[in-house]
Amino acid sequence: KFFFQASNPQQFENDSDVLWQQGHVPELIVYHGRVGINTDAPDEALVVCGNAKVMGRVMHPSDSRAKQNIREVDTNGQLSRITQMRLVEYDYKPEFASVMGINDT
Repeated sequence: KFFFQASNPQQFENDSDVLWQQGHVPELIVYHGRVGINTDAPDEALVVCGNAKVMGRVMHPSDSRAKQNIREVDTNGQLSRITQMRLVEYDYKPEFASVMGINDT
């Protein structure tokens, strides 16, 4: 196992309290839990409160670079399905908008 040492030597009671581990290759480090940057209460796997600079790519499952066999579909059939969709408008909750820096809710 690979462990990060805490700045407070008594922070971790035993090895089971340490969530950072070396991955299956030397350059991989794994954290089993939530990570917060500028927050001590992350509610997702990674929460960044502030600006984030990305020097590489951000991949998302809907990104075309992650797909193959992309092909056209029957538009008449798809338009029929679209007319069955539920379309909504919404306002962000004020507490969410405030935390996220959203002015127009």
